[in-house]
Amino acid sequence: MIGDRFSRRDEFLVSLEEGLKLLPGFNLGDLFPSSPFVSFLSGTARRAHANHRKNSELMGCAIKQHEERRAAAVANGAVQEEEDLVDVLLRIQKEGGLDMPLTMGMIKAVILDLFIAGSETSATTLEWAMSELMRYPDVMKKAQAELRDNLNCKTKVTEDDLVQMKYLKLIIKETLRLHPAAPLLLPREARESCKILGYDVPKGTTVLVNAWAIGRDPKYWNDAEEFKPERFECSKIDFKGMDFEYIPFGAGRRICPGMVFAQSNIELALAALLYHFDWKLEEELKPSELDMTEDIGLTVGKKNDLLLHPMLRVPHRSDMAHSNIKLLKFSGMLYNTWVFFAWLAHGFSVRPIRLTRCWAFDVTT
Repeated sequence: MIGDRFSRRDEFLVSLEEGLKLLPGFNLGDLFPSSPFVSFLSGTARRAHANHRKNSELMGCAIKQHEERRAAAVANGAVQEEEDLVDVLLRIQKEGGLDMPLTMGMIKAVILDLFIAGSETSATTLEWAMSELMRYPDVMKKAQAELRDNLNCKTKVTEDDLVQMKYLKLIIKETLRLHPAAPLLLPREARESCKILGYDVPKGTTVLVNAWAIGRDPKYWNDAEEFKPERFECSKIDFKGMDFEYIPFGAGRRICPGMVFAQSNIELALAALLYHFDWKLEEELKPSELDMTEDIGLTVGKKNDLLLHPMLRVPHRSDMAHSNIKLLKFSGMLYNTWVFFAWLAHGFSVRPIRLTRCWAFDVTT
């Protein structure tokens, strides 16, 4: 997105988590919007403004880091790389020609939206997918067999490899059916007054679509509460917004614009985890006893983190056989997963360190 690894990523993760707590949290000022005293007493608005300022500063830092990196490459005579997102936005701002000028504030907002929307939701889906696979060991074995048979001991999974992984795609589709990351999607507003199932819906009414309930409706899904990726094997139902019984990304003009990006992210992450490792639950815990309680929020993850024991399978190398990872915790931001993949790709040693509710990884050679 910015062409490099963000130098202040730890600060950003903390700020992002704070913002995600503020969004769905209770705010007394919402009940008494005309009372400045109540708003001051709750402190939510003050914290939200502080969080916004922090995020704006961090996005400014990301853009500055990007520009400095590009300038250094030009000064050293390096070959010009392909444009990333920030390059495109800065070029459009410089060229102008738009009906409305593209300001630096708009660029920061776009980058922040992509960071936020592409982190928590993808990480939540990945955690649910691993949880369901631990509950259904036969499904996991089938997915691992597909990966290992097709990749044939390659050192790492690449995007080009994902085309062959048909069963992996079915697992992700079934995960999104049972556990849409944003169960109520984004709020809609009725543009015209209408009547639905005998109810009058006035113009301007805020409409919330329960994608979670739709995906579990026994009217459209056999064994709706069961995790069965095979149900999509001979089905034309997809999450692109044309099949209204299955809309984890929404539908219509407000369908999630990052749908394809999220799909690739989750596929690559899950493929790497299943290809490189075998997984075990904590001692004396049976698959049927795994806690699947949901948390409350705009994005619905597991209430209690998933704790698993990884056992290295691919690549089979003696220098990696005694990895010091004993227990891997699935929680929080997708960034942590990608740092973990740096170890998968290069054989680094990894020491888990605590970062608020999330886990980051200190990667050392």
